[in-house]
Amino acid sequence: MHEPEATRVLAIRHGETDWNVDTRIQGQLDIPLNPKGRWQAQRVARALASEGLDAIYASDLQRALETARCVAHGCGRDIVTDAGLRERGFGDFEGHTFREIEQRWPEQSVRWRRRDPDFGPGGGETLRDFHARCIATASRLAQAHPGETIALIAHGGVMDCLYRAAARVDLDAPRSWLLGNASINRLLYTARGFTLVGWSDTGHLDVASLDETADGAAGFELDAPAAPAARSVRTAST
Repeated sequence: MHEPEATRVLAIRHGETDWNVDTRIQGQLDIPLNPKGRWQAQRVARALASEGLDAIYASDLQRALETARCVAHGCGRDIVTDAGLRERGFGDFEGHTFREIEQRWPEQSVRWRRRDPDFGPGGGETLRDFHARCIATASRLAQAHPGETIALIAHGGVMDCLYRAAARVDLDAPRSWLLGNASINRLLYTARGFTLVGWSDTGHLDVASLDETADGAAGFELDAPAAPAARSVRTAST
């Protein structure tokens, strides 16, 4: 019997938020994009407009959903939200900066930094459970589109899980790859799982208007209106 055709997966991290800049753990708190993040969402939408997307799936947290709305508007597709694409639940760590976590929970911070697969902050997910959730969700969505191209718009932690699954990297291995905001990451999905095609494409963000000498965020506002409404947004049934 012939194997089903591969699914092309474009995995995109949401645009920048103020909490990204502050190195503050967002987890599953619902933080919006900042002006630069909205600009990035517009740019990634332009980059994906000719990709021939057959479906767009997004985390239901607004920083991902705002990014997805721009992509959907650019290619004329609807959005399906799926809570399985949410960022890792960080429990007690959420709302705190990296330094605050180190000072308030020093022992837990060490386990977190060492990527202990079985560690989870109080009220949060363990790394092992989070990875299992992300890969099960992404696999389920990819399986529904053999031979097609889909976008998964989610979070840095989700991108990390996809990279590790595709590159066969252990959960506790140090990270040596980028997880940039609004980067485009390309994978294939088959019955054997995910394979890596290309990672951290940010060419669509390399333009003169990103000059750091610009006057604060105002330069981003000019090219970043509020994310346009998609034709429709619906929630995946699991």
